[in-house]
Amino acid sequence: MPLVSLENTITLAISVRDRHASAEWYSDKLGFELIHHIDEAGWSEMTTKTDGVTLGLGEQSEPSPGNSVPVFGVADIASARAKLEAAGVKFDGATETIEGMVSTATFYDLDDNAMMLAQDLTKSA
Repeated sequence: MPLVSLENTITLAISVRDRHASAEWYSDKLGFELIHHIDEAGWSEMTTKTDGVTLGLGEQSEPSPGNSVPVFGVADIASARAKLEAAGVKFDGATETIEGMVSTATFYDLDDNAMMLAQDLTKSA
């Protein structure tokens, strides 16, 4: 039995130089639809053609192509993180929260591949 219960969603986070231009490219080329731009966080999200799979665009001055970070949805990030930490899973810093939007926590697998947990705070708003 798994330590945490994941939701039926995943966000594939990639780094891009210009979120707005990238969102237009993904829309024009692949038919993805913009969910929102969160300018103060340097973040945009798009629906893909796969149910439960979102593309996250994280703006960086020097993006790192090929460095996709899967972001797994959870209902209670504090509980999920505590269970994983108790089992020896390594996390990178504190859980980060954008009030009324999302809380995220980065963790690593056995080979130091970055993954994230995310709790959608808009559901309880």
